[in-house]
Amino acid sequence: MKEKKAWFIDGFIGIVLIVALLLGAAFTFIQEFIVPAIVLVVLAALLGSGLTIVQPNQANVVIFFGRYLGSIRKSGLALTVPLTIRQKVSLRVRNFNSKKLKVNDVEGNPIEIASVIVFKVIDSAKATFDVDDYEEFVEIQSEAAIRHVATKYPYDTFDDHNITLRGNADVVSKELADELQERLNVAGVEVIEARLTHLAYSTEIASAMLQRQQAAAVLSARKKIVEGAVSMAQMAVEQLASNGTIELDEERKVNMVNNLMVAIISDRGTQPVINTGSLY
Repeated sequence: MKEKKAWFIDGFIGIVLIVALLLGAAFTFIQEFIVPAIVLVVLAALLGSGLTIVQPNQANVVIFFGRYLGSIRKSGLALTVPLTIRQKVSLRVRNFNSKKLKVNDVEGNPIEIASVIVFKVIDSAKATFDVDDYEEFVEIQSEAAIRHVATKYPYDTFDDHNITLRGNADVVSKELADELQERLNVAGVEVIEARLTHLAYSTEIASAMLQRQQAAAVLSARKKIVEGAVSMAQMAVEQLASNGTIELDEERKVNMVNNLMVAIISDRGTQPVINTGSLY
C-alpha cells in the first residue's frame, strides 16, 4: 500500500449544495411532487454522508466498501465520496518510552537497558492497512531493536578503540535509530530520534562488575604510568649522555633507571638517600 490523495472539495460548498437540495425538496413537496422531493432528500443525505472534519496534523483514510480511495490531509471541513468510511490517523510526533529490558551484552554480562523513541506516521495507508496496530507494532519492534543492538557491544571497556554502550551512547543511539527505521518502514513510520534513557548492570552482578571495573581501571592506569616512566628514564639517560657532563657506565645507568622507575611508579612518595661521602 502507498498513500495517495483522495478526491474531496471544500466542505462548505457541500453544505451549500445540501441546503439547496433540501430547499428544492421542500419546494417540490409543497407543489405536491412527492417523488422528486424524496429523490432530493435522498441526494442531500448522500452528500451529507460525505462530509468529514480533518484536524491539523491528521489524515483521514477514505475507504469505499473495502476499497482504499486515498487520504485527506488538508485540515478543515471537506466533502468526499459519499457512503465512505473515514479512518483517522494521527500525523503528530509521538514518544514511546520502552520498558527496562534485561539483556546480555556481547560479553554475556546481564544489563538493564531502556530507550525513548520519537516517531511519527508519514504514510497513513501503510499505517492503516499494512499492519494491524501501528502503535503496538512500534512498541514491539522497538524492544526487539534495543535487544539486538545491546547484544552487539560490551557495556564498558578500557580499550579506547572499542565501541561500548556506556562510552559511545551517540553511536549506539544512531545505530538503534537506523535499525528501527528499517523495521518500521513497512508501517509507514519515520523514526525521528532514538536515545538510551537507562543503562546499568543488573542488580545481581552490579557489585562484582564494579570491582571488576575498578581493577581494570587500576591496571589501565598502571600501564600508562609504566609507559611514561620508561619514556622519562630513557630520555634522562640520553640527555646525560648527549651533554657529556656525567659519564655513566652500564651499572650506574641501570641503577639510575631503577631509581627513576621506583620514584615514578611508586604509590607513595619516595624518600631519597643522600650520599654525603665517607667520614673516614
